[in-house]
Amino acid sequence: MSDMSRICSIGLMTTDCHNNFDEFFSKACETTYDFVATPISKPSFRQVLNEKNEMDSTAHKLWKNRPAYNKKDLILSSSDWSEKSIGLLPDWIDLESPSSEIAQCSEIALKQETDWACHIGLQGLIFPTLPKGTVANTARVINRIASSLTMTQFAVKVPLTDPTDVEGNGTWKKWNQLRTLADNNSRINVALELTAELPKNRELLDVWFAEPVKTVIVPGDIFISNTKGYPVLPKGHQQFIKEMMTKMGSDFIVTNPRTPMHKSATMTSYGEYIAHLNRTLPELTEAEQCSAGYQDFMQAPLQPLMDNLENQTYEVFEKDPIKYQQYEKAVYKALIDRVDHESDYETVIMVVGAGRGPLVNCCLRASDKSERKVHIFALEKNPNAFVTLQAMKEEVWQDKVTLVFADMRDWNPPKKCDILVSELLGSFGDNELSPECLDGAQKFIKPDGISIPASYTTFISPLASTKLCNDVNSFKDLTHIETPYVVLFCQVHELAPCKPLWVFEHPNHHIEADKSPLNNQHNMRHSQLEFDVDHDTVMHGIAGYFESVLYKDVMISIRPETHSPGMFSWFPIFFPIRTPIQVPRGSTVIVDYWRLTDTKKVWYEWSVVVKNKQGENTAITAIHNVGGRSSWVGL
Repeated sequence: MSDMSRICSIGLMTTDCHNNFDEFFSKACETTYDFVATPISKPSFRQVLNEKNEMDSTAHKLWKNRPAYNKKDLILSSSDWSEKSIGLLPDWIDLESPSSEIAQCSEIALKQETDWACHIGLQGLIFPTLPKGTVANTARVINRIASSLTMTQFAVKVPLTDPTDVEGNGTWKKWNQLRTLADNNSRINVALELTAELPKNRELLDVWFAEPVKTVIVPGDIFISNTKGYPVLPKGHQQFIKEMMTKMGSDFIVTNPRTPMHKSATMTSYGEYIAHLNRTLPELTEAEQCSAGYQDFMQAPLQPLMDNLENQTYEVFEKDPIKYQQYEKAVYKALIDRVDHESDYETVIMVVGAGRGPLVNCCLRASDKSERKVHIFALEKNPNAFVTLQAMKEEVWQDKVTLVFADMRDWNPPKKCDILVSELLGSFGDNELSPECLDGAQKFIKPDGISIPASYTTFISPLASTKLCNDVNSFKDLTHIETPYVVLFCQVHELAPCKPLWVFEHPNHHIEADKSPLNNQHNMRHSQLEFDVDHDTVMHGIAGYFESVLYKDVMISIRPETHSPGMFSWFPIFFPIRTPIQVPRGSTVIVDYWRLTDTKKVWYEWSVVVKNKQGENTAITAIHNVGGRSSWVGL
């Protein structure tokens, strides 16, 4: 099954086709390339800086007052090529010049170029590599210009590494300096230029997956020759490019070397090689096919106690083969451990939150496989799902299953069960109120009974994601910033491996037998975790996962390190923070989390502190979602 979202556009860059651009454009677009990248103006346009008094004083003042091109200074002199062209802004623009006159003229010239690009309808613009030293004025000008654009995309060229310090992430820090000064303007993107040498520290590559990389530039001189003299890329570059294609959906721009380096290369060879990498991406797994279109799409977590799930939601969950395989295996092992072979004992299983019946089917298959007798109580509060259960009992299960239409917290069973089975977990483990629900159902279990799941542990890690940050901030209100979202992470970077936050176990032996708890205080939690970060980065929020023990060694997990292969019922959860936090190399990120409750709801609060190597605080956030003011789960 092909994935159209992974098909990338490939362009060819030229910097010297000043007088024969039409010929270059035709050759490029008639062959491998989807578009071209070219300067908008010729080098002669530089005269507007008047560095050597090329223009007389009157003409220069007139230009500064009403900037206009002389047609002979333009490469893209009309809209004929606009649909398939990206404009390269002049590299002589010097917004940080010590000469106020040159800085001012650079700003005027840059505005003139972008105005012309919009006039002729260019698809995008690429600003040259940022200067060394300060970029404050550059950020001010770019921020103003990018904010004025409507259809034309704006990107800044950023080299992947600094050749003088490959293992430092100085180029990322320069980009981070610019976008921070520009107040994280979502209209300013990155054109990432690959370099011949890649850093050995994988984190320095991974940081770019959290950035708005709209374009990847692959210079011809970083290619090497294969045995037949054709240009290819080293293995590390291949892998990084394929990850960019899979995660970022970036366009690619190649350049031909200024002097021939690969004896069999033609004008199209470099683009054909990138297209080959794109065609040979690994096939999507079944789980990836089912999740297609959900990457970085923020969804509000379910409220299963307050709301009845829709039929389509059940259908999506029931397509997950791995989850139900694991549940079946857990019930099977529990039956084997609990009942001797050839015994006439009939094990009572209660499935609480039966939905449309997939867990009931798991239990019946486990019964057949283990050759143990069972009777199942299927408990469901959703009246719509209960109709489906009735049909299943009539047509399939018959007297093997007793249906109960009730809320598990209120029902009084006619007998106690040997095994209690539930699938009440959320992306954060307990965020769909599994602890509260199973507290109410615990009185169903015999003193030596088994709960499946037996426990679940919540994990968190600090996260960078410009995309998720921009998406949350686009709402422009506190409520959305203090709301957790279920997200299939794609354009993200974890600052450090995740750590366990807290755990819930079932049955809960702190609750008296046959009694419901007086209140929900025993399900409150507070935990503080520390994460060491070994590279300069920025933090936009917190990633949440869970890992659950169903029974003994049978587990399900969405924690990255132990993720159940092929399982897609749960995506991770994302907790935003109000403003991005700078995290210098060697810092410790300290995250506090609270799970709080009153008589009507459960909610989370969270805060972040960053300490430097000396133990001094460099960043402190406010506590988010105080009192559940923005987000909560109803009891």
